[in-house]
Amino acid sequence: PPTRKQLAEVQLSQRIAVMLSTAVLSLSLNAPVVRPAVSNARMAAITPGDVGTTKPLGVYDPLGLMTRMPDKYRRWQEMEIKHGRFAMAATLHVILTEAGIRWPGYLSFAEDIKFSDMPGGTLASWAALPNLAWIQIVLIVALLDNSVLAQDPAKAPGDVIPFFWVRYPDVEGFSGKEFKLNAERNNGRAAMMGISGMLIHESLTGNPVWPIPVPPQPVLEAALDDVEKGPARVGSFVLASLGMAACGAAAAIPELSKKQ
Repeated sequence: PPTRKQLAEVQLSQRIAVMLSTAVLSLSLNAPVVRPAVSNARMAAITPGDVGTTKPLGVYDPLGLMTRMPDKYRRWQEMEIKHGRFAMAATLHVILTEAGIRWPGYLSFAEDIKFSDMPGGTLASWAALPNLAWIQIVLIVALLDNSVLAQDPAKAPGDVIPFFWVRYPDVEGFSGKEFKLNAERNNGRAAMMGISGMLIHESLTGNPVWPIPVPPQPVLEAALDDVEKGPARVGSFVLASLGMAACGAAAAIPELSKKQ
């Protein structure tokens, strides 16, 4: 006959089996109904073909914000365009100031600071700018954003000029409205990434444009030396390059004819 220990083990196993079956039954009864998946593009406030949904990403919404909060899409459009424009201006500022271009005259008569005295870049120019100048910049931007160039809800996002001005002509092709709006949106996105990288580069290395020191380039220096010594060497190099390109094109003709 089974011992007490064996009987206790059998009873324990039976209780565990009953608990597991009860849990499985409750999960099966409370399980959500599986519905066919619907694409985010159809459920969201944005659809393929809208401004900003360019290739290769198209409708790129990995967090599902357009589906969960479609009522905020209009606000997000305005913010993206505005930040993109600021980023494009900031990126252009870094490139021009690092190239040595400055406004003429004085930046501050009270503190005797000329524009030529200001350093280039992002953080360096911010640190060198007087506090009163920063207050002026903030007040002017706030005035333009909230009054003069305030967004009209009846107009398209980004159309903030209140004067007699057509944003873009509604024609097809590269000079049309859709192409230019997409170009503005993509250029703004690239500029936001670019100015973020410049800020990081300058904070880490002190140089927003060239964060990595460029090693000596003997081949490039020799080529520049040839340019200074005379055009004969450069001309011969160009002719040799054109000759090699012509030979390559002639050798590729039979292969192209085979494919056709």
